[in-house]
Amino acid sequence: MTPRHPAADTPLPPPVTARGALPLLGHAPALLTRRMDFLQAVRAEGDLVRIRLGSRTAYVVNSPDLIHRVLVTDARRFDKGMIFDRMRPFMGDGLVTSEHHHHRRQRRLIQPAFHREQVRQYGEHMLRCVDERTADWRSGQVRYLDQDVQRLVVDILATTLFATRRARQAAVELNRSLPAFNHGLTARTLLPAWVSRLPLPVLRRFDEAATRLRAMTDELVTDYRALGQSHGDLLSLLLSARDADTGEGMTDEEIRDEVINLLIAGMETTNSTLAWIVHVLGRDPELERRVYEEVHAVTGGRPLRADDFSRLVHTRHLVCEVLRLHHPLWLIMRRASVPVRLGGARIPAGTNVIFSPATLHRDPHLYPDPLALRPERWAGASASQRSFIPFGAGTRQCIGDGFSWMELTLVTAGLVQRWQWRPTPGHRLRPGRSVVIHPGRLPMSLTLRLPVPGEGAPQ
Repeated sequence: MTPRHPAADTPLPPPVTARGALPLLGHAPALLTRRMDFLQAVRAEGDLVRIRLGSRTAYVVNSPDLIHRVLVTDARRFDKGMIFDRMRPFMGDGLVTSEHHHHRRQRRLIQPAFHREQVRQYGEHMLRCVDERTADWRSGQVRYLDQDVQRLVVDILATTLFATRRARQAAVELNRSLPAFNHGLTARTLLPAWVSRLPLPVLRRFDEAATRLRAMTDELVTDYRALGQSHGDLLSLLLSARDADTGEGMTDEEIRDEVINLLIAGMETTNSTLAWIVHVLGRDPELERRVYEEVHAVTGGRPLRADDFSRLVHTRHLVCEVLRLHHPLWLIMRRASVPVRLGGARIPAGTNVIFSPATLHRDPHLYPDPLALRPERWAGASASQRSFIPFGAGTRQCIGDGFSWMELTLVTAGLVQRWQWRPTPGHRLRPGRSVVIHPGRLPMSLTLRLPVPGEGAPQ
């Protein structure tokens, strides 16, 4: 098949302007209310398409090669953009939101917390959290597994970030505040500034959650400073990090910003992906059986260990395919910091460019039969850095991508090793509208797996 998208250096026709802009608001309402439908429609109009966000012009980048230029080749010509400007007052100046020199410094300081051996230790925390979160599950019970998955992700974040007893209590606050924060963040960042100043309930809940998250994190940083000892967790590693050139560490404010950035980045995208995995396994017994057979072949019925990660090949292929078909991020933004020639357009400095990993991963020119979930498409194949970007690319690639691969794979395997689940009769998906694409409520009936003959019950 001949790709629709030409190479990045091939001359392109000037970009078209998307239809359907509203007076004053432009295409912002469509981005907020029709998200994937709007971006899929814009994708069909060309590799580079103009839209309006309020009174501002922005460009939607659809070609994988042009996206690669924005993220990798010409990355220094772009900063984070309007959405991240609006995030910064609430999330601080952490890895997700920071720019250029500060981002490079912070990434160097934080990188040791995500080295391979450290991530393997986090893997053991992840599996313990699966055990603890499923301890009260019962065969025949109906549970909303979307809520269980959310609590499990928060448990994992809380136990890897904070190891002290008081810090573990932060999980209660995280479960309370993170959903409201993430839900309101979309409205705060995409609506015109004058709308975001209105006393809307979603914005009030967001502001309250943001205040609680900052206060909780400040208290924990103060406590850890006073104790003056390592607890083997991420917060301890952040406190002990030193710049190799200056010997300086991070200030309390910088650490608070990084903790909040790690919480937001690690919560909603992982929560959404695991919820989609739960959904597809519940709907497809054959798919679930193949995952279980691999887990059993790897473990022989013993409890999973973090060291099993590399042998769970088919399970990782399933994770890849869910990240492709149900990528949580429907929109990412960058802004040209200098004039840039992109495709057939001259992008002035200060102009925002947008791309969607979710629609990129569903492009039929890149993935035949794109709406079919087929883990086997990843067998023997190496994903192109340009057509598959589950955790971004270039210098801004997610620092926790190794952590995420381990978490998604081990949690999936740990759940399937012990349990089967099926959707309740008549249930229909109602995907939620948040900063990510989430399947919504997942009422499932549970069945405990029977032990394999000659073995004990799953532990």
